[in-house]
Amino acid sequence: MKVVIAGFGTVGQGIAEVIGMRQELFAKSFGQPVRIVGAFDSKSFVKSSKGLDPAELVSRKNATGKVGTKDIDNGMRELIEEYDFDTLIETTPTNILDPEPGYTYSMAALNAGKNVVTSNKGPLALRFRELSKAAAKNKVQLRYEASVGGAMPVINLSRELLRGEKIFSLRGILNGTCNFILNRMKDEGLPFEQALREAQEMGIAERDPSYDIDGVDSACKLAILANAIFGMDVTYNDVVRTGIRSITEDAIALAGEQKKVIRLIGEINKDRLEVSPRMVPSGHPLAIGGTLNIVQLLTDLAGEVTVVGRGAGRMETASAILSDILAILSDNQAKGR
Repeated sequence: MKVVIAGFGTVGQGIAEVIGMRQELFAKSFGQPVRIVGAFDSKSFVKSSKGLDPAELVSRKNATGKVGTKDIDNGMRELIEEYDFDTLIETTPTNILDPEPGYTYSMAALNAGKNVVTSNKGPLALRFRELSKAAAKNKVQLRYEASVGGAMPVINLSRELLRGEKIFSLRGILNGTCNFILNRMKDEGLPFEQALREAQEMGIAERDPSYDIDGVDSACKLAILANAIFGMDVTYNDVVRTGIRSITEDAIALAGEQKKVIRLIGEINKDRLEVSPRMVPSGHPLAIGGTLNIVQLLTDLAGEVTVVGRGAGRMETASAILSDILAILSDNQAKGR
């Protein structure tokens, strides 16, 4: 399999490293390597039909701030359409106001008959239907396990291992930053602003934490899950959203008196598509602490299925992308490609 990596930040570098680490697996399981034949970031690009050394790509990026040897121009869409490769690994940053450039890159690949594996929430949260239709029309795969929950395999689990189940509802914690802040407020009695500063100092929260604490990140993920698992046709804008900015020490203490904790919960069922702070009984799976993500699926045969995992991180997200690459390789093998 020949792949091009679009975007070479933390996630792009992580999957490059993992591709380098897993060559023995690719050869043993599928009788072929996975070769990186191209990579680009916002400033530069590099390509070679013979394959690029993942370690060299990462080293160059860290040393120069650029993955490539040539300055980027406006021709990346044309490169995706015309270059000889099989799968685009799309890891450009999420933009919820405008799903670019990830949407254009993904559509260019799909319409050129190339698979897309993406970690980018923006295009999926805003243009899921168009992307899915393009994949189906061109008989290629669009896979996006890494867009929700990092290393927590909820999408592939639901669509593949639980494909015989009727899934009635989903609820979970989809943002580790909010979970960390709320947990620190509970454990140490910290005010919201102090817990947020602590998260920022530890690198858990961004300098501008709005996407996390206002529930934007969770709402994006919930829209993706609603479409992918429940067959809905919704966007991020259809999700009822309330963040955690208004949570006070008094609210945390009041919940504690009732032997409960406050968590930012996303929920999907026939009546609700919502992200909001809720009280959860202490000891309940959704009372989980730290930066972990968790999802509970209510099914007709298996009952309640709970998945827990790290929701972000270089290798964690790369592991989800790897699972999608392996799924495409398995499908190609089954079809004799």
